[in-house]
Amino acid sequence: MALYDEDYFAWTRQQAAELRKLAAARANLPLDLALLAEEVEDLGSETYNACASQIGRILKHLLKLEHSPASRPRGSWMSSVVEARGEIERRRTRTIDAKLRDELDRIYRRARQQAELELAEHDESPSLPAACPYDWDQIIDDGWWPEARASS
Repeated sequence: MALYDEDYFAWTRQQAAELRKLAAARANLPLDLALLAEEVEDLGSETYNACASQIGRILKHLLKLEHSPASRPRGSWMSSVVEARGEIERRRTRTIDAKLRDELDRIYRRARQQAELELAEHDESPSLPAACPYDWDQIIDDGWWPEARASS
C-alpha cells in the first residue's frame, strides 16, 4: 500500500506486471487477468497523460508570455499556467516526473507548434527556440515566470 500512496503511477505498473505473472502462470481464478492488467496500466497512463498535457499547456503559455508583445491576454495565459501547475502538483509522482523529463523535448515541440499557431492568429511570428529554453524546476515552480522579450 505504501507504493500506492507514494507513487500511484509506479503502483499501476507493478500491479499490472503482477497480474500478467498470474495470467502467465495460468492461475485458476475467475478473473480476466490479462484484461485487468491492461486496465490497471491504463489508469496509470491516464494520470501520466494528464500531467503531460498540463506540461504542454504550461510550455505553450510560457513561450507566449516570453515572446509575445501583446499585453491583453497575459493575465489569462498566467492564469492557465497557475491552473496547470496545480493540476500537475495534485497528480505528479516521482515516476511520472522522471517520465515527463525524459519526454520533455517531445512535449516541447508540440507546445512550440501550438504557440506559433496561436501567435500567428494575431499576426505575431516571433522566432521561438527550437529546444526547450526552460528547465524542469522553472516549468513547475509556482513563482517562476519568463522575462518578456517584447513589449507593446
